[in-house]
Amino acid sequence: MVNSTVQESDQGLIHACRNGDAAAWEQVLNKYERLVFSIPLRYGLDRDAAADIAQITFTILMQSLDELREDSHLGGWLATVARRHTWRYLKRSNREAPLENNDLPEIEPLFGDSGGNPIDQFELTEWVDQGLSKIDERCRDLLRALYFDTQQTSYAELAERLHLPLGSIGPTRARCLERLKQILQENQS
Repeated sequence: MVNSTVQESDQGLIHACRNGDAAAWEQVLNKYERLVFSIPLRYGLDRDAAADIAQITFTILMQSLDELREDSHLGGWLATVARRHTWRYLKRSNREAPLENNDLPEIEPLFGDSGGNPIDQFELTEWVDQGLSKIDERCRDLLRALYFDTQQTSYAELAERLHLPLGSIGPTRARCLERLKQILQENQS
C-alpha cells in the first residue's frame, strides 16, 4: 500500500493505482491536477469548462491505467489528453456559436420583462415547450435546469441533481441543444 505522505514515482503510483490503491490515486490527482486544469485556462476557457476537461482527462486516465506503457511520462500523457479535449471543446464551441448566439437569447427574455408582444411570447413559449416535450427526459431536465430555472445552479449541483458525471454536463448540453434546435426547425417547417 502506498503511504500518502511519501511522494512516489509516476511508475510506482500507476502500479499502485492499477492495484486499487486509493491513496496512490489521490497522489496522482494532487500531483497533476494543476497541470491538467491549467491547460484549458491557457486556451481561454472558463473555470467550469476547465473543470469539465480535467474531469474527462482523469476519467480517461482511470479507464486507461492498464493500457499505459510509459508510466514515467504520465505528466506528458495527461497534458496531451487535456490539450486534445480542450481543442475538441473549442471546436464544439465554435460549431455551437450560431445556436447560442442566435436562438437562446430569444428564449431567455421570456422570463423577464422583454417588452415584447405577449401573444408572440406565448407562441414562442409554446413552440419551445413542444420541442422540449419531444426530446428525451434527460435532455429536457438538463435544458430546463440550465435555461429556465429561476435559480442559477453550479455544474456540480446540477450534475448531482440529474445524476450525471460532472464532466458530461457541457458535452451533454451541446448535444441536447442540437437536438432541440433540429426539432424546433422541423416544427417551424
